[in-house]
Amino acid sequence: MSIAPNARRQPSPARNLAQLWRSMRFMSPADVPLFLQSARTDKAISRLRTTVGERGAFEAVYVETGDPWASADSRYRYQAWKYERIVACLPAGQRFTHALDLGCGLGLLSHHLGKRADQVLGIDIAQAAVDRAAARFGSPAISFRQGDVLDLDPGLDGGFDLITLADTLYYLPPPIGDDLLKQVAARMARLLKPGGLCLLANHYFFSADPESRLSRRIHDAFAWSPLFTVASQARRPFYLVTILRRT
Repeated sequence: MSIAPNARRQPSPARNLAQLWRSMRFMSPADVPLFLQSARTDKAISRLRTTVGERGAFEAVYVETGDPWASADSRYRYQAWKYERIVACLPAGQRFTHALDLGCGLGLLSHHLGKRADQVLGIDIAQAAVDRAAARFGSPAISFRQGDVLDLDPGLDGGFDLITLADTLYYLPPPIGDDLLKQVAARMARLLKPGGLCLLANHYFFSADPESRLSRRIHDAFAWSPLFTVASQARRPFYLVTILRRT
């Protein structure tokens, strides 16, 4: 059975436009060029993959600009708001012992997770990103290391009661098929202690958008895995959050 949401009823174009209009209220005019910078970085990665490989592509964009998605830019108010709201989607009052932030980038989300977890480990494919994250946010409670979501150290298995994948899985090597997503969901489940939580957050603009449809497929792959149950799901301006509990 395919996990692609082909059977979903697609909202009308008018509804899609209404969703986009409501979302735009959360982005200031100053945010727009920074948002477009992210889109340019995505295109650059697609080009670089063909010449320097998967890890090399991400290393290159971090080396070139230092902040390829403008995630640490103080002018990017939407992005700061987004990190705060993602963490706020976690169950109120629950504190975590060991959190794992996969695809941590420059460590902004890892930093926010430090307010809810005793220990946070951030992992990113790009050593350049990890070095910058450690320089800014590294502490006895927050650490960073280089690693690949598709080739994680088995020694990490069962060591976490929270893992986060925010804006990470749609950067898997293309094509991102159903079998790959099922494998990734199973691998993420092995990282968690029984009852641990997995937080997914991905761009979601409107249902007719190809990138948003990929995000929905990613979330569906985890939701339909027998290793998880859906604890909650929330639609926010420009992104979708699903929290899953390890069975």
